Amino acid sequence: MKKLAALLMTVCVAASLMACGSAETAAPAAETESAAATEETAAAEDAAAETEASDAIPNTVNSLEDLPGKTIGVQLGTTGDIFASDYEAEGSTIERFNKGADAVQALKQGKVDCVIIDAQPAAAFVEKNDDLTILEEDFAVEDYAICVSKDNAELTESINGALAELKADGVLDQIVANYIGDDTKGTCPYESPADVDRSNGTLIMATNAAFEPYEFYEGDKIVGIDAEIAQAICDKLGYELQIDDMEFDAIISAVQSGKADFGAAGMTVTEDRLTSIDFTDSYATSTQVVIVRK
Repeated sequence: MKKLAALLMTVCVAASLMACGSAETAAPAAETESAAATEETAAAEDAAAETEASDAIPNTVNSLEDLPGKTIGVQLGTTGDIFASDYEAEGSTIERFNKGADAVQALKQGKVDCVIIDAQPAAAFVEKNDDLTILEEDFAVEDYAICVSKDNAELTESINGALAELKADGVLDQIVANYIGDDTKGTCPYESPADVDRSNGTLIMATNAAFEPYEFYEGDKIVGIDAEIAQAICDKLGYELQIDDMEFDAIISAVQSGKADFGAAGMTVTEDRLTSIDFTDSYATSTQVVIVRK
């Protein structure tokens, strides 16, 4: 009898321990779910706070007259960089970024007061960011051209001849209209003629593919106004086209050193650049504008 009682007691103790073990196992799971919910709530609160902080950043630039003394964002090595540098003598701080998108992000975060950049990329950025706008006043007007090594005058002359033909044929206007404007945008891409002779080899174009609509990525392919114009030029001259993407301020060096045959990246002819590189005839006119917070 005593043995039976002892046996029953042992079973009860074991059952009790199993129940305790189950409770202990379930507790961490409940704690994990609770912790996850807390983290999600905190993340949501942080996101809301960040948005509220962004909305609270005041706009300090309402006209070009406000630029002296301000912090100005630009893409390194661009015309905007060159023009903005003049304001350093008036107390402005110039923040230089490898990409225009990085400068725009800095503007949204309040790290700069404005961004000076080309009109078409500016329009693309503002379209995607409803908290930004473009000043009505144009900052500067500029002509774009293709840069070629001073040691390759023959290629410069050939490209100029091809550009003249493409202008006369209306192809340049067609290419621009495919990327800019409402009537024909996206409806008239350039297509190479079926009978193109490419027996002259390959021309390498250096660019910075972060400058929509002139050069940017669609998937893993570089497209845009400059890419299509370069393709049309190569079709005229009998070459294959290879496009190499690099930082903007590396383009001229790549062309000078022979790593690329020419550079096309919404590049403006300036006296400073002409000391180290040659330019073709202009193929497009654009303006520099100022992006600010609303």
